[in-house]
Amino acid sequence: MNALRNIIRAAPLARTFNSRNNAFLRPLSTVSITPIPKPVEAVSNTVELDKLYKRVELEMRGIDPAVLLSYSWFCVAAASHLGIEVTKSWAQRKADKERHTLLKCVHIYKKHKVQYEIRTYFRFIHLQRLTGSTCDTFLEYIERNLPEGCALKITKIECQKIPEHLTSPSK
Repeated sequence: MNALRNIIRAAPLARTFNSRNNAFLRPLSTVSITPIPKPVEAVSNTVELDKLYKRVELEMRGIDPAVLLSYSWFCVAAASHLGIEVTKSWAQRKADKERHTLLKCVHIYKKHKVQYEIRTYFRFIHLQRLTGSTCDTFLEYIERNLPEGCALKITKIECQKIPEHLTSPSK
C-alpha cells in the first residue's frame, strides 16, 4: 500500500487517492485551447429565395375523437401564434369503420362468429400563404407534439415561376 501511495504522490496528474473506492480524483485541465480559424470562403452573390406555399393541408387521423379535437385546437392555436392564416378546420361527420369477422372456433361451428370493428376519425386543417421557413417551423412543432393514437398527413401546394417555354412570346 505504501508503494502505491508513493507512486500516487509522484504522479503529476493525481491529486488524492481514495482508499475506500480505489478511485483517483484528478484536477480539471487548465490548458486553454484556441480554436483553429476557418478559412473565409468567397461569398457568392446569388441569394437563395425562400419557398412559398399557396396552401398546406393537414389531415389528422385517430381512434379517439376527443384527442383528435384537442390536437386540432392545439394546431390552430399554434398557427395563430405564428401568424399563419387558417382558412378551414373541419371533421368528417362519420367515422371510417373497418370490420373483421372471425370464427370463435377454427375447426367447426361456423354459426359462432365474432365481429371486430376499428373506427378511424378524421380532422382536416387548411393553412394559406406560408413561407418555407415558417412552414418548416410550424410542422416541426406540431409533429413533435403529436399525441399517441394519432397520425398526421401533410400536403403542400408550392408556388413556382412559370417556366420560360410556357410564357407568351414578347412582341
